[in-house]
Amino acid sequence: MSAAKEKAVQFQTPGINETEESPKKLNKHACASVVVASIISMIYGYTIAVMSGALLFIKEDLKISDPQVQLLAGILNACALLGSLASGRISDVMGRRYTIIVASLLFLAGSILMGYGPSYPILMIGRCVSGFGAGFALLTAPVYCAEISPPSSRGLLTSVPELSINVGLLLGHASNYCFGKLSLRLGWKLMVGVTAIPSLGLAILMLKMVESLRWLVMQGRVGEARKVLLLVSNSDLEATERLRGIKIAAGIDENCDQDTVPVPKKTGGGAGALKALLYRPSHSVRRILIAAVGVHLFLQLSGFHAFLVYTPRIFGKAGMSDKSKVLLATVGMGITKLIFTFVAAFLLDRAGRRVLLLISSGGIVVSLVGLSVCLTMVEHSREEQEWAEGVSIVAVYGFVGFMGIGLGPVTWVYGSEIFPLRLRAQGLGICSVVNSVTGVAVVMTFITVYEKITMGALFCVFTGATATAWWFYYLFLPETKGRSLEDMEAVFGKCPASKLQPPDSNHS
Repeated sequence: MSAAKEKAVQFQTPGINETEESPKKLNKHACASVVVASIISMIYGYTIAVMSGALLFIKEDLKISDPQVQLLAGILNACALLGSLASGRISDVMGRRYTIIVASLLFLAGSILMGYGPSYPILMIGRCVSGFGAGFALLTAPVYCAEISPPSSRGLLTSVPELSINVGLLLGHASNYCFGKLSLRLGWKLMVGVTAIPSLGLAILMLKMVESLRWLVMQGRVGEARKVLLLVSNSDLEATERLRGIKIAAGIDENCDQDTVPVPKKTGGGAGALKALLYRPSHSVRRILIAAVGVHLFLQLSGFHAFLVYTPRIFGKAGMSDKSKVLLATVGMGITKLIFTFVAAFLLDRAGRRVLLLISSGGIVVSLVGLSVCLTMVEHSREEQEWAEGVSIVAVYGFVGFMGIGLGPVTWVYGSEIFPLRLRAQGLGICSVVNSVTGVAVVMTFITVYEKITMGALFCVFTGATATAWWFYYLFLPETKGRSLEDMEAVFGKCPASKLQPPDSNHS
């Protein structure tokens, strides 16, 4: 290395240029680890989407009421909340890899119970067990992917869990349409029980994957982290620079060459991490927490989960009464969201996180306004509005398309990359709790609220919340494109966010 380059490395913030000397290509080991871990996100997406169609058949077969439908739909998020509360601490103790295995086993047990499901109580138990798995999956997969990925491709690789969720959503809608052609009881049992197969497969596959290198460093297992880095980096130099930055962030002497070192107190998780986040946090940590919680809160206040679970009812309010036609329309919705999320995966490291959030929230506001006006006109008209079906489909597809290109993937990418190493699992655990609580509130009150104020008025409320989100993203979120995970505290220590610029493209 030349003297000039040695000087540049000496004075840079640890980790910012950690890939400057390495080939900028996707590492196959990092990609494989991310793809396999993201299967848990696909299972989660399927579990959400399949219930939107299965509820139509379960209600008819088991003769349950609308309040019972609401409870069955929303209990997944309620139990995911409890799973999120536990998963941060568990992933800090057991490791990210084994926490994903636990989540897959929970999904396995839940799908078997729901597939067996001879009665409503058994269905509820199975849905609750899957909910605990969802809480683990929501937190651990994004953290694992962020900690494995290098800065040059972190946006792409960390968006894979969200892309996998959308693959799961599409498979869930397709399952509804295909299994809906079978007999009433057999159809919905297959819909909710088939996830047992990928859940078991994932538990076996994860045993072959590498552990998060940053978690290994937090445990003082530097030698194992070095071996993982050599696998998931494109050069020895990149591996060395990444390990150097991680050791500094973890409070370990960067010149220490021992394979096992004592764990510094400040890297511990649990109550210590929660105290650092919630009790007199530093200025940068406070801004990080507000930003991360904000993006998760506004994701759910946009009505995102209501669209996933109650789309058949939305189309029904617009005049679409044929059950097969409704389920086919939801398949198209899943395809739309998957395509736009796939596009977003490649834009994250080019356009940046903040730009995509602003474009996405603006487009969602327009789509919600269109849907609200359409449904309001239908609800106040005594005659059938033939145009309403087409307009509602366009508005819903517009909503999920703009969601897929921004709020959906960026929320989890942004939240999983901005917390300091010692606070990451617990910080994202808080975000998952906020996400789950808000999701529960939206899903479990959706039917009750729209029956009180009309569905068109309810979508007006979602419009106002998303417009507020656009203002929040513009004023409070700095761009994190191309930054190393170890540099985030410095990024958030600067303000105002709206004037912060991403690093030079040579470093991204």
